[in-house]
Amino acid sequence: MKSKKGGEMRHFDEIYDIAARRKGGADALEALLSTPRSRAALRAIPDDRWLSEMARCLFQAGFNWKVINAKWPSFEAAFHGFDPARVGFYHDDDIDRLLSDRDIVRNGAKIAAVIANARFVLDLAAKHGSAAAFFAEWPGADHIGLLQLLSKSGARLGGTTGQRMLRNMGKDGFILSPDVSARLVAEDVVDKPPTSKRDMAATQAAFNSWAEQSGRGLTQISQVLAYSV
Repeated sequence: MKSKKGGEMRHFDEIYDIAARRKGGADALEALLSTPRSRAALRAIPDDRWLSEMARCLFQAGFNWKVINAKWPSFEAAFHGFDPARVGFYHDDDIDRLLSDRDIVRNGAKIAAVIANARFVLDLAAKHGSAAAFFAEWPGADHIGLLQLLSKSGARLGGTTGQRMLRNMGKDGFILSPDVSARLVAEDVVDKPPTSKRDMAATQAAFNSWAEQSGRGLTQISQVLAYSV
């Protein structure tokens, strides 16, 4: 495949070999790679778990992850187990209750985003039977389309927040971490960390090419790219 600048991107095997050398061999590298959930397994995840992970990732953004994780049982209790049908209809009294709850992080904008995402999950469920079914069936060849939808229709789910949420839930996909972006730049796929529609399209094309070459999913390709830097 031609790069953005007209040169040839490295074959995935070459990038894999770079990553393997950096990590002490192929066996050591393979041990670091994760396996996404199957479509059936994704479909089986209750919608409250999708909302919970959306909430966790957006609260972690710009904050100490360990603090959020330590407080997460309190978040679960405060948000009624992240039941979308309940959270989506929170009113002012609920917001006041959350803003006064010392056992969670009292960030008004992020609390509002959780409520908005509950309504987003409910909308997906109304259209697709469940949010889980929607996420499970979205094709990896258009992962950027899913990221764009999260950014547009979800609340505070743009950038790596939405990408990490999908990864944590087991959806096969890439995370455009600094290391992954550095490899994309090194391969002349993009000139800088991809954010524009054009660069995201070029990124998707590169991942699709590497997927065809390797037979691997987007998650493992993304991880190999990161370990190659």
